[in-house]
Amino acid sequence: MTDLQAYMTDLGSRARAASALIAKATTGQKNAALQAIAQHIDGAREALLEANGQDMTAGREKGLDAALLDRLELTPARIDAMLEGLRQVATLDDPIGGISEMKPRPSGIQVGRMRVPLGVIGIIYESRPNVTCEAASLCLKSGNATILRGGSEALNSNQAIARCITLGLAEAGLPADAVQVLDRPDRDAVGHLITMPEFVDVIVPRGGKGLIERISRDSRVPVIKHLDGNCHLYIESDADFDKAMRVAINAKTQRYGTCCTLESLLIDDAIADALLPALAAEFDKHAVELRGCAKTLSLVPTAIAATEEDWGEEYLAPILSVKVVSGLDQAIAHINRYSSGHTESIITENFTKAQRFLREVDSSSVMINASTRFADGFEYGLGAEIGISTDKLHARGPVGLEGLTSQKYIVLGDGHIRT
Repeated sequence: MTDLQAYMTDLGSRARAASALIAKATTGQKNAALQAIAQHIDGAREALLEANGQDMTAGREKGLDAALLDRLELTPARIDAMLEGLRQVATLDDPIGGISEMKPRPSGIQVGRMRVPLGVIGIIYESRPNVTCEAASLCLKSGNATILRGGSEALNSNQAIARCITLGLAEAGLPADAVQVLDRPDRDAVGHLITMPEFVDVIVPRGGKGLIERISRDSRVPVIKHLDGNCHLYIESDADFDKAMRVAINAKTQRYGTCCTLESLLIDDAIADALLPALAAEFDKHAVELRGCAKTLSLVPTAIAATEEDWGEEYLAPILSVKVVSGLDQAIAHINRYSSGHTESIITENFTKAQRFLREVDSSSVMINASTRFADGFEYGLGAEIGISTDKLHARGPVGLEGLTSQKYIVLGDGHIRT
């Protein structure tokens, strides 16, 4: 057995043992741990920023692109958001042990369902060190142990956050092994993590399309996938122009490097002449490059011709594909063909068309008159998120506490026998 194999086997066996303890922890213990972790992170701000500064310096020297550096950076505001997320998760209802759907059967027994933890969750992610905190908080509150493998570019930041988590768990009397963060950057560690079904129950990958595809292909453990975010905004012919301008600009420019950033803009042909040049002028102020269809090029001289690949692209950059469509049917057809199934939004004042958009667009989040940037567990009231699943089974959309649990049937009887 290699050193890495031994390390991963030890990590997995300790996580499995911790999962039995964390599964029966009380709500009070879990909430106390979350509050304690928040206090330790708040008290370690300088250490966190110093560790992140080392990662940022190394990232620039390696030539990481702007989107990756943006995800990597910890700022005082992002630390504040981590603290708010921890405290919000502590206030959420504990799903574990909840019983639902109890119904009497003709035989006299009662049948219902109880919510239970998944067990040990392996989470693989890149760049964003705040994911370490978000993932730990959600797994902890949902009664799961977790093994976290962050990207090598965030190693110092993740270890600094991990120290705060360990201190908080100990303060609440919970096992430190309930949250384990890999302390080595070996890429082969991922291969071990996804092929340990004896220790790991679910894998949640968060990262680029290549990472997700590799894990989905090679994993021997069930996977909750988070694929790329080619998010669409459709400005329908009955749209309010002020809303359309405000939402489109925010959805694209508020942050470029997130999976819920707008990547494809569709505009109804009936209003394109009036709206698209004004929108293009606003995007130009943000240095956003527009790649458009023939009609777009005729209305926006600075745009460049879109290729077939542009319609399905997640840019994570100040680039936006633009297509003029001839009505709701064509918009929905385009979205369902090219979307990654993440988040889509419509701007319209027409209730009937809005309801059709909600029903017929096949994505994990579908919105009316709102920025795609709201597709986030924190914004949805989940406290934080483990990722945004574009799968259709088990969990879909932002995965919070309930998405990290399962249900088992329970039966209540009083000496009943089957005849």
